[in-house]
Amino acid sequence: MRRILVFQHVAHEVLGSFDPMLRQAGHRLRYLNFGRQPEAVPDISRYHGLIVLGGPMNCDQTARHPHLAVEVAAIRAAIDRGMPVLGICLGAQLIARALGARVTPNPEKEIGWYDVTPTAAGRDDPLFRHFGGTRKIFQWHGDTFDIPEGAVHLASSPACSNQAFRYGDNVYALQFHLEVDAPLVTRWLHTPVMAREVGCLGPGFAPAQILAETTAHIGNSLELGRSVFSEYLHHFHSRRRRIALSSRHPALPGHDRGP
Repeated sequence: MRRILVFQHVAHEVLGSFDPMLRQAGHRLRYLNFGRQPEAVPDISRYHGLIVLGGPMNCDQTARHPHLAVEVAAIRAAIDRGMPVLGICLGAQLIARALGARVTPNPEKEIGWYDVTPTAAGRDDPLFRHFGGTRKIFQWHGDTFDIPEGAVHLASSPACSNQAFRYGDNVYALQFHLEVDAPLVTRWLHTPVMAREVGCLGPGFAPAQILAETTAHIGNSLELGRSVFSEYLHHFHSRRRRIALSSRHPALPGHDRGP
């Protein structure tokens, strides 16, 4: 059984539709929620892959959230070991930071449904070829990343040019949320900290409008997410990779189920 470590930052940012896909493929997930265990120092050597989820903080808030520096170091170690690494939203930004790229405020916040278009390189990428052109994807972010040196730029949107990249053949960073379903979008809109953020953005970001657009787009988004993540599983978690696991250290404290 392959073991996947999942870095989580808050209870409401979860793997969504990707979680059951991993479990059905026979993988064991261990969530490490830094919101509950901020002083944890993970031993990534005991795992076959790393997934880093989103969160409301930004990469520079290490004084308030010291675990962010711990995560960057762990991500860099996982990359150096050749592990499959997937980052979503904040997770993508932390991967960019681990690879030496800048993470900065985006010119505008993207909250809701936005057009995401693969680059020329993205159209040839094993995962992003499933887009088949511009797709409506759910977003919730105010920061963006530079494309790290040596990485491949995979997708963009009109308001955020750097939506995704691949580093090597095993590291993917996605600014957007292919993992969400309609209940998760509703949960986010009713989570107080996220509801306050939407409330400060003006009438164009009304929750009712976001929910209406979710009804219109969620089916296609979930279908695309299944295709992209199935490809991810096929490429990185259905075959053995040369990753030596340590047997000298106990597993980090955590739990084997999502919140």
